[in-house]
Amino acid sequence: MEAVVASKPVIKVAAICGSLRKASYNRGLIRTALELTKESIAGIQMEYIDISPLPMLDTDLEVDGKFPPAVEAFRQKILEADSILIASPEYNYSLTAPLKNALDWASRPPNVWADKAAAIVSAGGGFGGARSHYHLRQVGVFLDLHFINKPEFYLNAFQPPAKFDSDGNLIDEDSKERMKQVLLSLQAFTLRLQPKN
Repeated sequence: MEAVVASKPVIKVAAICGSLRKASYNRGLIRTALELTKESIAGIQMEYIDISPLPMLDTDLEVDGKFPPAVEAFRQKILEADSILIASPEYNYSLTAPLKNALDWASRPPNVWADKAAAIVSAGGGFGGARSHYHLRQVGVFLDLHFINKPEFYLNAFQPPAKFDSDGNLIDEDSKERMKQVLLSLQAFTLRLQPKN
């Protein structure tokens, strides 16, 4: 008799980029994550969620308990996800305004971030965006968003050899392998957090 190998349940991951630039290195990290989940990681269904349509947070836009359509659509995507992957560039030692805006909209009651696993990746100069991770983790405490601790992923995008091509696509194989390890850790942590039947 052949042994039956149990497959992992499929988890849904919402991928968000804190940069709005199309050729952003951080968006390149998200593209790499999407490729990896299609080609070499079973059990992850990932969707990129564009935060650029979100208006700046203004509670006057909440009318009769309803949010603007772009906000409603974004909140629904987060609610349906099992976990979150955030590419967080570092602006002035912190996270970006568009990312903070997205976090705040989805935290409006009811908070749709609550009890989800999450991972942070970043690329940039100097420390590769690492300082944004600490502020994002602080915000996550209030949102009840549970970030994986290891492995950490921040990449100095400007240190030779080239890590990205001119379109912002990740071309460094070592970094792709590091990204794969982040995704596997996120997958394992998400499954640990899910209620047992």
